Amino acid sequence: MCGTMKAIVKKESAYGATMMEMPIPEISDHEVLIQVKATSICGTDVHIYNWDDWAKGRVQAPYIFGHEFTGEVVKTGNQVSRAKVGDFVSAETHIVCNQCYMCLTGQQHLCSETKILGVDIDGCFAEYVKVPEQNVWHNPAQMPVELASIQEPLGNAVHTVLHTPVSGKSVAIFGCGPIGLMAIAVAKASGAVQVFAVDKNEYRLDLARKMGADHIVDIGKDDPVAMIKQLTRMEGADVMCEMSGHPVAINQALEACANGGKVNILSLPERPVTIDITNQIVFRGLTVQGITGRKMFETWRQVSELLRTNTIDVQPVVTHTLPFEDFEKGFELMRNGTCGKVVLIMPSYQRGTK
Repeated sequence: MCGTMKAIVKKESAYGATMMEMPIPEISDHEVLIQVKATSICGTDVHIYNWDDWAKGRVQAPYIFGHEFTGEVVKTGNQVSRAKVGDFVSAETHIVCNQCYMCLTGQQHLCSETKILGVDIDGCFAEYVKVPEQNVWHNPAQMPVELASIQEPLGNAVHTVLHTPVSGKSVAIFGCGPIGLMAIAVAKASGAVQVFAVDKNEYRLDLARKMGADHIVDIGKDDPVAMIKQLTRMEGADVMCEMSGHPVAINQALEACANGGKVNILSLPERPVTIDITNQIVFRGLTVQGITGRKMFETWRQVSELLRTNTIDVQPVVTHTLPFEDFEKGFELMRNGTCGKVVLIMPSYQRGTK
């Protein structure tokens, strides 16, 4: 397919991004070309937009960023057999080598050669995006595009929460950004007896209530360590899900975790974080697990079934849908924390269609 498309480009190594005309991607034999219908803004995208220390050390401008999306297959490579033109799809955004030890042993999410869409290669903040066929995930025909576009981050929430069995346990979510909010619903649906939502943003703490959190911990008013321990017989929460990336919050999560508890860290701190490994982890028998992406494709199946059966409702997390051209407003909402999930609707998408 020839021609150009509108795309949000990280044009230079500085704050912000630019809407530009870019060539429509050319696909290889094993790739598909997808016309994007909706794309959502992730915290990682905000790191890149802000050009913070993490972004400076990871991404190379200029390029198209963005990695959460849904759309329609419009072209397939010569060796593609599972996807066809017209399919309504989303995509796993970790592109793996299929050759390393982790890939060969079914742990593709830990592939050492992973290229992340919109981070290491051109992404989906564009009218068209290409992905390998193996990364395509087929959506139910009637799924709203807003929900279809946020399955990738919902997968992060599912992977973070369900890495540890939570049935009958207390779970604390540190950081109530969109993924943290979705993690609340996942924990409740998975049998957690108490879910703590920890943040300082009143807007997002209100959303945490709507998502089913049992206890709201406003760190501007409450001591999260003392409050969590008080409500868990002075033991601490069994499972910690760290979604904030703030050094203070990470230390508080460790302190508020029960002895022998699990700490699952999804967040991306901008700088190295100092922790007391001896007293906070070793002597208390904590297990600290880094969470990267989603299990391919176990997590996608879990996400799909949770949504298909209405076991969780993440619609309240989608607080803003904006035209693609209003991306700057979307980033400002994300930067200010006055939103849940922001979804950008592409010009090609018409209401009433999938």
